[in-house]
Amino acid sequence: MGLQKEFKPQRLDNYLEGTGLKGKNLNFLTDLSREQLYSLFKAAEALEPYWRTGINLLPGKILCTMFFQPSTRTRFSTETAMLRLGGSVISESDPLNNSAAAKDESFRDTLKVVSQYANIIAIRHSDDKRVFADLPVAEVPVISCGYGNITHPTQGLLDVYTAYRALGRLEGVKILVTSPDLSRARSGHSFALGLARMGGEIIYSGPSELRTPDLVMEKIKETGAKVTVHYDCNAEQQKELIAEADLVYLPGCSVPKGQGDRGVFMERAANYYIALETLQEIQKKTGKTVGIMHSLPRFEGEFDINIDDTEHELYFKQVSFSIPVRMALIASMVGLS
Repeated sequence: MGLQKEFKPQRLDNYLEGTGLKGKNLNFLTDLSREQLYSLFKAAEALEPYWRTGINLLPGKILCTMFFQPSTRTRFSTETAMLRLGGSVISESDPLNNSAAAKDESFRDTLKVVSQYANIIAIRHSDDKRVFADLPVAEVPVISCGYGNITHPTQGLLDVYTAYRALGRLEGVKILVTSPDLSRARSGHSFALGLARMGGEIIYSGPSELRTPDLVMEKIKETGAKVTVHYDCNAEQQKELIAEADLVYLPGCSVPKGQGDRGVFMERAANYYIALETLQEIQKKTGKTVGIMHSLPRFEGEFDINIDDTEHELYFKQVSFSIPVRMALIASMVGLS
């Protein structure tokens, strides 16, 4: 059989360098090759033992988080990841009211100014076109923590990593991304982009009037991955799609409470509801345990809460992996030297 190729001890810095992300931004997961994504996964696995205790890789480095939209998991896990790496955090969770943006400072100028304080910036913003137009002025790498309705690559990276750890493989995996509103399902689209890059198959199911953005579909197809779309399915057709999948991804609703578009989401949610009974029937019939993923926060009426206590639950496990994944990402983008 012979020796394995390049047999030698594994080094974290080799994995970080292998991502090719040092000094670069992260906008879409398809910006990375399959090899670069695997390097990130290997770095995350190496950092898993330190997600609670920390490891002093980035002393003196500063992360600035600016979230122009509400966030709990993404902001907290990104900031915690930097602290666990031995760095520091400066943060503004309401820049529209508490930063110079409240005085009409342009986003372009904000990026240029914050670049003088931080070694890396994490941004969440509702206007993806504005962000992409102004990103070139940033003098340090910028992590997208959600831009508009299009992209949320750190969530997508976390979700693809969770699938990788849960299934032990990604090539040939089938995922169903299903939502009452695919037009704003940025976390689901980012997961689909990452899985497509890794050789997975994407199945979309949603209403015909709220479709996946053309840009996302184009990027998925550019990877060569198989993608199918099903519109306006009835309950039986939806069950068949769930049975076909290895994982079901629910992107949830990013529209704040009290805004009209959220009401539209909730009105349609019943058509895409996932019952524990459905998963148990599939398991009994095929022997396959279909995993349920959700970007959180969840809302009553999206899926059976009793799934929480079963082997189908992956959404809280996703949260558990969020810190080592983001530790790997930040360390890759900042670099160890």
